[in-house]
Amino acid sequence: MSKEKLPRVFPAERTDIIQLQLKQQAATAFQSHVLPATAAEWEQYRQQLRQHIIRASGVKMFHDLPLNIKETGRVQQPGYTIRNITFQTRPGVYTTANLYVPDGKGPFPAVINMHGHWKDGRMGEMVLATAQSLAMSGYVCLNADAWGAGERTTVSGQPEYHGANLGASLLNTGNTLLGMQLTDNIRGVDLLCSLPEVDKNKIGATGASGGGNQTMWVSAIDERIKAAVPVVSVGTFESYILNSNCICELLPDGLTFTEEAGVLALLAPRALKICNAINDNNKSFYPSEMLRSYQHAASVFKLLQAGDKISYQIFNTTHGYWPEIREAMIGWMDLHLEGKGNGAPHLLPPVTALPMQELLNFKNGNRDSSVATTAAWCRREADLVNVAPVSRAAQRLALERLLKTGKQTGLKAIHQYTAQQGWERVALETTAGNLIPLLIKAPAIREKGYVIAVHPGGKDSVSRSDIQAWATEGVGIVLPDLWGTGEQESVMAKTVDGSQPPFHTLARSVMWLGGTVQGKWINDLEMITDYLQEQNGKVRIVLNGSKEAGIASLLFTTLGGRAAKVVLDGSPLSYRFDTREGIDYFTMAVHIPGILPWGDVPMAVALSKSEVEWKHPVTMAGREVGDNEWKHYQAMVQRFKKLPENK
Repeated sequence: MSKEKLPRVFPAERTDIIQLQLKQQAATAFQSHVLPATAAEWEQYRQQLRQHIIRASGVKMFHDLPLNIKETGRVQQPGYTIRNITFQTRPGVYTTANLYVPDGKGPFPAVINMHGHWKDGRMGEMVLATAQSLAMSGYVCLNADAWGAGERTTVSGQPEYHGANLGASLLNTGNTLLGMQLTDNIRGVDLLCSLPEVDKNKIGATGASGGGNQTMWVSAIDERIKAAVPVVSVGTFESYILNSNCICELLPDGLTFTEEAGVLALLAPRALKICNAINDNNKSFYPSEMLRSYQHAASVFKLLQAGDKISYQIFNTTHGYWPEIREAMIGWMDLHLEGKGNGAPHLLPPVTALPMQELLNFKNGNRDSSVATTAAWCRREADLVNVAPVSRAAQRLALERLLKTGKQTGLKAIHQYTAQQGWERVALETTAGNLIPLLIKAPAIREKGYVIAVHPGGKDSVSRSDIQAWATEGVGIVLPDLWGTGEQESVMAKTVDGSQPPFHTLARSVMWLGGTVQGKWINDLEMITDYLQEQNGKVRIVLNGSKEAGIASLLFTTLGGRAAKVVLDGSPLSYRFDTREGIDYFTMAVHIPGILPWGDVPMAVALSKSEVEWKHPVTMAGREVGDNEWKHYQAMVQRFKKLPENK
């Protein structure tokens, strides 16, 4: 058996059910979010939507926090000066930036210019060119590094991608990468408004790609921004589903309460010009998707007698902030911030390359520790967590909300197929339309019951030596493919993942739609255990979960799932951030927004009524836990076990 390939439940050629389901859910969400048709209704809707976004993103406002601007150098250019600065965005947390100030006497209009996924962050070639164009046109411009980018990467001077599992680690602390960036950018507006060189009534915002995405969000929330130009970034949230987007563009539960048109409409009656590229290679930013959102949002602008304040332009370019787009942006800013011209493109002289090394705040890796990295922030947040649970019942209810397991699916049908290689082949059809494939071996000794072995890589990843050992012991064996794994895998999602960690696409898509992968796995486990009980009467069930599938197994029992025992094999003892190295030890299916403030893994163990056994417990980076970490875990479990059932 140890060398034998496991049989398949389904034929090799099959339909990508997950793709169909998620696309259908996204399409339904898009159509359901209809914007109000009267000004009175819109005002109420606007206030509610704004609060929804603030809660879901976790954005924080620190308007009264001292900016503590620190200037580390200046670079003189023809017609303007560049100041290298850091400033405080959260208590004790600073961001790195460049401030472009035109020569002459102000006050000047100002623009916050947000960058996308360029490896040099705020100093990417197109980001610099946009800032130069603005400064030469008489605008103060702030270029700040996005959270985790530029001079804010894990290792000073070493570029890295701020998304994927690194950025997703913020979710476990109860934050989002989108919200961290949004907080920074609101503080950037605070900075511009504080400068004597700036007319605080004439603030604009722009950016391309991920920076255009932030342009939309910060302009929707911060009404001090009077004109916004998001570039190659506007589409539909529907098109984000099963597409290649960054975790910084994720608003958890977003599609349950809005579409992109609603966010764009929050800018009304302020000025909004949307710029897209006809040759963009990302479907989320196709002009056709943008037009769907534009047309819906424009109805609100017209409702508020501001139809002339919203516009779009499609450029014959690829993805990027090209010279002709910069000219169109400045023409729009001239009209709506300065009252100059008619909004036509502002012709610009060519820009020259800037001395990037001279724009750095910290050279030779000598970065100030106040410039927090994602890794440092996550560790700090975990240290500051103060879990104050009221009761076991309240904690379970809170966990259901985190996992989004409230809307359970039921068992619709049982499909049984011809046995192969001694394995029964079964598929459980759920009321949601999923098919859960199972390989089953009945127990040789009934009292031994069944072990359900789950793995994030699917049943083919379950250890063959473990399967052999269970069979030798006479234990029944159930090998499922949980949602998104093995024969439930989405081929499209895997293709979109590319070089990103597994579940990069599915985890983001599910969160947009108001769920979590862990919640889906828990639903699958409920179906499987119910099926075994119905087929065999009261039978002993042991859940053997590897890696993050072990967490799903544990949480299933925390919420009252029936299992005598849970074995966690190579699972994380805690969701506390460990090290940047090994960040992809677990797939992106592991993340649960807010799990650390809820109580972490020790709380789940304390609330479970099942016996819990650990094999090879590890940190989130896959490192074997030390004695002190194990003792801390045990102490936390014992503390939480003292909780009353109700209070």
